[in-house]
Amino acid sequence: MRADQAAATRDRVARSAAELFVEHGFAATTVAGIAAHARVSAQTVYNGFGTKAALLKAAYDVTLVGDGEQVPLAERPEVVALYAESDPAAFVRGYAALGRRVIDKVGALALLISSGAAAGDPDLVELQRTTNAERLVGTGMVADRVAELGALAPGLTREGARDRIWTLNSVEVWHLLTGPLGWTGDAYEEWIGEAMCAAVLADPPR
Repeated sequence: MRADQAAATRDRVARSAAELFVEHGFAATTVAGIAAHARVSAQTVYNGFGTKAALLKAAYDVTLVGDGEQVPLAERPEVVALYAESDPAAFVRGYAALGRRVIDKVGALALLISSGAAAGDPDLVELQRTTNAERLVGTGMVADRVAELGALAPGLTREGARDRIWTLNSVEVWHLLTGPLGWTGDAYEEWIGEAMCAAVLADPPR
């Protein structure tokens, strides 16, 4: 029971942090403000997360998966079902659709991390390094599945495919298209799916 309460409190704090970080930015959001929003003490927040940067990572993680359960995205049912797809183009397009759903949820926080890292905040530089590495693992899994299906473009290595997919599903590409250029989410998803297929498949759909 106590463990359940602690988990619920942690989830509430992380969600409060996500809301306030997006609304006010990283620098302007205080631990005290997050604590008040989550109806806990500031000491509870420090005890549970340690630093504001760690709190931002927790906010990112809970927003990414949609809940506080300790189940990695790769083990979620929709992702397991995606990896059962045997048609290479359908798999890659399905991954693009999944990426769109994820970035729609976590994009604002990812941009916060990116802008803070670009400004030289050492905590956010390290956090961006972590989130980029996590994405690289995920896109590596996509490249591995395409390779398993025998569908990699001629001469393209697994690492090359991983890097192309990693770039295309970046928050920077998403923001450029749906922000300044005003693309809809559907238009973004369709183009990303086409671009990923063209970038890594031996026989991309025409």
